[in-house]
Amino acid sequence: MLIELHIQNFAIIQSLTLSLKSGLSVFTGETGAGKSIILDALEAVLGGRADTTSIRTGADVALIEANFVLSGGVKDRVNAFLEAEGLLEDPDYLSLAREIRKEGRNTARINGRSVSASLQRELGALLVDIHGQSEHLSLLKVRHHLELLDRFAATQELLADYRLDYQKLRTVQGELESLRQSEIDAERRKDVLDYQIREIEAAHLQENEEESLRQERTRLSNAENLSMLAQQSLLLLDENTSDSASVTDLLGQVVNALSELTRIDQNTKHLSEQADISLSNLSDLALELRDYAETIEFNPRRLDQIEERIDLINRLKRKYGGSLESIIAFQAQALQDLEKIESAGEQIQKLTVIEQELMKVLSKKALLLSNQRKAASQIIAKEIETQLDELKMTHARFVVDMKMREHPAGLRISEDLKVDFDASGIDQVEFLVETNPGEGFKPLVKIASGGEVSRFMLALKNVLAEADTIPSLVFDEIDQGIGGRIGLMVGEKLWHLSQNHQVLCVTHLPQLAAYGDQHFNVMKLVHDNRTQTEINELTGETRQKELASMLGPTNQTTLNAAGELLESVSQSKGKINQPS
Repeated sequence: MLIELHIQNFAIIQSLTLSLKSGLSVFTGETGAGKSIILDALEAVLGGRADTTSIRTGADVALIEANFVLSGGVKDRVNAFLEAEGLLEDPDYLSLAREIRKEGRNTARINGRSVSASLQRELGALLVDIHGQSEHLSLLKVRHHLELLDRFAATQELLADYRLDYQKLRTVQGELESLRQSEIDAERRKDVLDYQIREIEAAHLQENEEESLRQERTRLSNAENLSMLAQQSLLLLDENTSDSASVTDLLGQVVNALSELTRIDQNTKHLSEQADISLSNLSDLALELRDYAETIEFNPRRLDQIEERIDLINRLKRKYGGSLESIIAFQAQALQDLEKIESAGEQIQKLTVIEQELMKVLSKKALLLSNQRKAASQIIAKEIETQLDELKMTHARFVVDMKMREHPAGLRISEDLKVDFDASGIDQVEFLVETNPGEGFKPLVKIASGGEVSRFMLALKNVLAEADTIPSLVFDEIDQGIGGRIGLMVGEKLWHLSQNHQVLCVTHLPQLAAYGDQHFNVMKLVHDNRTQTEINELTGETRQKELASMLGPTNQTTLNAAGELLESVSQSKGKINQPS
């Protein structure tokens, strides 16, 4: 619930801090004092509209902060939301803030971290439901009606069981859609795959073949030059000419000289050994060169074959990838795709059988859900009409309109009827009301009278109190269009509603205000030629005086009447709290 609201430089509010408790909190004061401005600020910090016109004159920035304590089911939902967004700090507390700057930029914060206004609004919808003079409660949104009905009807287990099979069906249908889509162009695709596989297979590609071919092509292309260089090296190494001795013969002379040197001076033995090794290595080099020279091949035909092979590989690379590895991988994937196409028909048959079985199971579960909802809808209708009667809307009638929409691909619920369905079942639910006999049932948003809207919302909230999980409910002038006699009943119902929710209410009716567990008086004062809103919590005599002023001119008569009103309300609360 909301435990603190701080507002600074918002409209005519300079600085204001509210400490709120559980139960029913009422706000009273003269028209224009700033009661609704407080709720506007609350709506802004919950992610609602905020623009520069709301900044107090002379200020550069307006700031609203709201602190919440979390408990019950909403704690789990809020913490799951925060954790998913990486915003979870303390699981028991939550802080929201909104800064509105003069230059047009405004910042939304959750637990001190900047977020988008839409994210803040999504979170705010879990915490507070504001029913203002021009805003609609979540109950006015048709998409929420089925969810509220399900909570009231306690269909959670049935719905969870239904949704498990629904997700299975959607998975199967997704696979079927993919297979059927593939089947449409399967023959064309099959021909292409066959051609591609045969083309790659015919090439008999080998790993690292391309590099080997390029090396061989280099040798064949340069055979003449390679042979010349090899022979030249051999000539210098191992063949004497009339002009000079070979390197081998020269090094042999060095070996002989060093051998003689070693016989005279043993300290040069290592030099003689190095010369021997060098001569041996040089002889080996000459042998390898002769072997290499013999392998040099002058083969233009083989060179042409290699060029053709490289051209083939390059063509395949352009078509199937930039490397031999890519071509081989393409071939493997093509074989898999071909196998999938060839087995698609059999797979479609298997999945179609599974789809039909799941549809049958879902039909049974959807009907169970629908029947439980229908039974609950009749109970809701009676209870709401009782509430409306107590709120002096004697002739008002309420109905939960449940419909099914025919669909040729839907769930079969009878021999000749198939209906549309989704993750919530086969029912389309909307709350309808008839406020006056003969007018016919209409959607909630079509109710014209402000007073009727307020009372109807209150009746709904009371009946659905257990189903509605939003912890804090705000009513701005719910007494619009109603008198003091009905005001007592409205106050009693708001107080009853506050046993399961925190309720904030702006009111002009003393009969309603008397039911408040916490009473705030909002005043508009002038300080230093500046108008500003101030708020005080009233208790004891100050509260009695405020109620007296709401009843009429403050005198002993109205003071006595206010005292009697508080006593009457206190007795009424006691009776409500007595065990039945």
